[in-house]
Amino acid sequence: MNVTHAREQAISFAVWERPQMRQALAARDIATVYLLLQRVGISQRRIAALTGQSQSEISEILNGRQVMAYDVLVRIADGLGVPRGYMGLAYDETTQGGADPALACHEDDLDEDEQVRRLLAHAAQVTIGAVAVVADDWRRPLARADTPVPAKIGDAEVEQVETVTESLRTLDYRYGGGVCRDAVLAQLSWSQHLLRATCSERVGRRLHRALADQHNLAGWTSFDVGLHGPARRHLSRALEQAKYAGDPSLAANILYRLGRVHLHLGRVEDALRFFQLGQICAQDASCELTVAMLCANEAWAYALLGDEKLAMKSISRASDEFDRAHREAVPGWVRFFTEVDLQAASGMTHAGLAELDRRHLPLAAELLAGSVRRREADMARSKVFELIGLATVRLLLGEVDDGVADGHEAVTLVTQIRSVRTIDRLAPLEAAAAGRPNSADARELRRRIAELRAV
Repeated sequence: MNVTHAREQAISFAVWERPQMRQALAARDIATVYLLLQRVGISQRRIAALTGQSQSEISEILNGRQVMAYDVLVRIADGLGVPRGYMGLAYDETTQGGADPALACHEDDLDEDEQVRRLLAHAAQVTIGAVAVVADDWRRPLARADTPVPAKIGDAEVEQVETVTESLRTLDYRYGGGVCRDAVLAQLSWSQHLLRATCSERVGRRLHRALADQHNLAGWTSFDVGLHGPARRHLSRALEQAKYAGDPSLAANILYRLGRVHLHLGRVEDALRFFQLGQICAQDASCELTVAMLCANEAWAYALLGDEKLAMKSISRASDEFDRAHREAVPGWVRFFTEVDLQAASGMTHAGLAELDRRHLPLAAELLAGSVRRREADMARSKVFELIGLATVRLLLGEVDDGVADGHEAVTLVTQIRSVRTIDRLAPLEAAAAGRPNSADARELRRRIAELRAV
């Protein structure tokens, strides 16, 4: 009965992605984990139901009792829905060896004939039902064996790295960084081993470029799940390798992403500096589309700083550069920036300026409504951001019914995307809904947002 109750009250993934929580999980500091859960409204009773512990046990842990037993840590992780790796609970060789004698990791030491004989015997037993199958054992990873790295590499191997990065980037755009970040890091770990291989100087530079883009994506997905420190570190490494590889276009894109990290954190002047540094690289690369992207974000930053003149100048330049861009031959890391993104950036710029002059609100609503209509499913996260902006603007304009409808759609989409960033961006919408206290629909929207942001 407790299991059913626990599953009905699963804790949002966003809780585990917060930096303070990740630190507590990594240290297996269960007292802090429980304390942080209580801070977001999860009671001791609910924790007890999820973990199968008594409330007195929960109280003892909160009062300083350490949890050391491996099986208890596993039960807590599985009950709460914490990815085991966050607590360092990947099975070691001893644990793996006890999982299934027929497939234990030490069998790699046996000759091939003996391995095949044991495998056939195990297959026969499973097929006729002669062995009990324990579903819980499937959670245990098989013995790890690192993929061999070629001694010598050429363009084909580097192209594979590039292709994997593009595929993972597509997942990030559509489902959020929480879906693919671990896969990006795993791929990056293997890709870096290619640096040990011998290759020509030209292939080596291409490899550094490919690695720079994987770090670029690792940083971006880290940012998307709220891990700002790792995001900065990956993006910094990406910038170094892009410069070493002599690719100013990629360097410009990395600087754009560094700017977006700091814009999200409210460090607008720092974000502006990153965008301006990016423009230098983009101009060196003669990539008009990258210049347009950076100018559009520069405009947004100026708007948040209340500088209407410079914001309008930057958005105008972004439009001019976009019109001159050769969009067919641009690299993957900037290909996402389409006419829809320019329209959305313009809308966010006018929304930012509306804090000082409400006359910008109607144009902001028009631009954001246009970008939302044109968004395809493969850019779901971008659509969420634009819906949040549109709903906020419409509520500020007094268009309560439309604003609430857009807001509900945004909140629903947020729950379908693994992105802490989308949850953070709901704060202005929650404030706009609070500004309509006489509307029951606006109060319900505010309740849904508050519930989502609490976890």
